[in-house]
Amino acid sequence: MLGRHDVVIAYQGTATSSEWLENLSATLTCLPDNMAPENYDQPMVQSGFLSLYTTNTQCDLSLLDTIREEIGNILDKSNDEPLSITVTGHSLGAALATLTTYDITTKFSHAPIVTVVSFGGPRVGNRSFRCQLEKNCTNVLFIVNSDDPVTKVPGFVVDDDFNDVAGKWTASMVAGALPSWLQKCMEETQWVYAEVGKELRLSSKDLSPQITKENVATCDDLKTYLHLVNNFVSTSSPLRTKEKEVHKKEQPHDINAALV
Repeated sequence: MLGRHDVVIAYQGTATSSEWLENLSATLTCLPDNMAPENYDQPMVQSGFLSLYTTNTQCDLSLLDTIREEIGNILDKSNDEPLSITVTGHSLGAALATLTTYDITTKFSHAPIVTVVSFGGPRVGNRSFRCQLEKNCTNVLFIVNSDDPVTKVPGFVVDDDFNDVAGKWTASMVAGALPSWLQKCMEETQWVYAEVGKELRLSSKDLSPQITKENVATCDDLKTYLHLVNNFVSTSSPLRTKEKEVHKKEQPHDINAALV
């Protein structure tokens, strides 16, 4: 359908206690030399995500090593055939998907088209990290449930490309309140992140107004995200208008019933 072979890399969300601990590491840290591009402002990423990506596992290979080996083999065998890579993930997996995409597009000078589709991901890196992704022509779709607290952490954002919502400070606000030298110092700290890619903002309240009051954890559930996307497509696509009208009376009002 795409007219090319598409390689899909998919990450699950947080599954182990060690991963939960790494999620809590909110400070930014510099990328190691084998991940940082030459002659470029130092990209920084959340220290916990970087640890999960670069630390060796029981198989004595890190996620970084595994990804690079697999992608290298695929590129060697492609024989110049049309190829693309799609990286996706949910929650912690969304962060790893973004980090993986950065690594692939930086490591492989002739990497094919790489696209990220992330669901409910936290912030990953600083402005330099985002600029490097953009320089590598990476396509990033960041699907956000506005009621999901995971998408509002870690740190805070000082960014002129985003509005002042969910802990994001616009550059104009900061410039009006702080001198330029202090603003620059803030951006270089271990707490200032930058949003990545294009955002598709949805809300679980569209499915059930009581969902955030009843169970906040449900807002970060992958099933909720998939149902939100399906609902968005159903209401936005003219091809599904008739289908929506047929099933309108059958749509459950309770989010738990809707996700079954």
